[in-house]
Amino acid sequence: MTLEDNAIVIQPDTPACASVIWLHGLGADGNDFVSIVEALDLPADHGIRFIFPHAPVMPVSLNGGMHMRAWYDIIGIGEDFPEDEAGISRSQQHVDSLIDGEVKKGVGSDKIIIAGFSQGGSMALHAGLRYSTPLAGVLCMSGYLSMRQSLADQMSPSQKHTPVMMMHGLNDTVVDVSLGKHSCKYLQKEGLNLSWIEYPMEHTVCQSQLEDIRQFISNCLIKA
Repeated sequence: MTLEDNAIVIQPDTPACASVIWLHGLGADGNDFVSIVEALDLPADHGIRFIFPHAPVMPVSLNGGMHMRAWYDIIGIGEDFPEDEAGISRSQQHVDSLIDGEVKKGVGSDKIIIAGFSQGGSMALHAGLRYSTPLAGVLCMSGYLSMRQSLADQMSPSQKHTPVMMMHGLNDTVVDVSLGKHSCKYLQKEGLNLSWIEYPMEHTVCQSQLEDIRQFISNCLIKA
């Protein structure tokens, strides 16, 4: 495990041939999901490099202007609140640069998954669906689609067939499951290759979910 370009990087035991870029939630940092690599119990020769970037520190309106790590400012969660479009776009550029960095290291974009939890999940959807060349997959956990009104015009044709997985807790009191479901339905109307799974949990990750994540990563990145 190393720190590179403000991100925690876990290298595989064998030469990297694929990558997962994992975006943390509001107020956390890249350390938040480092332990999931071992918990996923992937094959020893999986060849997947895991990148856990740290979001910048900024004041967050939803939390009274408190400074914390965030991919963008949040006024409120839901369609009734304005969105920080400038902040979302900045983080999109950052995610793009992370993907570009992996491509420069020899990993094709079609061997890269963008994953994220909560605000990071929303960012994974936003950036992943707009990236210019095909990705291996997009994984959104306990998040929702931001800047929905611009997606139709900005979505990359290259992602039309990219596997997208959305996961959400039925008892989530931070990001209500209805927001995730609404986003899912919107993306399905756009014709995306999208799957939805819900769990009897709150705003977290549960044990049974790990198997579904492992299967998604395996299907996207590990050839039989």
